[in-house]
Amino acid sequence: MRRLAMILIAMTLLTGSAGCSYLFYPNAKDFAEKAKGSTSIETLVNLTTMMEATAAKAKGGKGVDTAFDDLHNQLHALMDSFCGVTEAQSKMPAYDLAVTHKKELGSIFARLWKFKDDQPQRDQHLDLLNAELKELRDTLQTLK
Repeated sequence: MRRLAMILIAMTLLTGSAGCSYLFYPNAKDFAEKAKGSTSIETLVNLTTMMEATAAKAKGGKGVDTAFDDLHNQLHALMDSFCGVTEAQSKMPAYDLAVTHKKELGSIFARLWKFKDDQPQRDQHLDLLNAELKELRDTLQTLK
């Protein structure tokens, strides 16, 4: 019983500490490194640009193909890169809007995941994702 409790505690700590790490999506770290800018905001902007290009490649596909998998990992890199924003930047009103766009991207991608095998819904959600990425990038530009 004690051993089971220790395993559960360890799993809880491991899962809880994965917020700004690449434990569950190690390929996301590679994309974060490729997009690395001189500031955390620049990295986020680079990731949005990278994601737009990958989303364009994913159009017309089906299932978890290479482009879709890359987009998924890039999304996790983007989400995790928000952890690098400075405290001063996080207090700006534009940051609150950026967080809203981040949450919307998560919701759009969840729907995209649901329709990954179904055309034309997949392409429609990719278009919606690209529109949200553009809005996020415009918001991030104001934080620079």
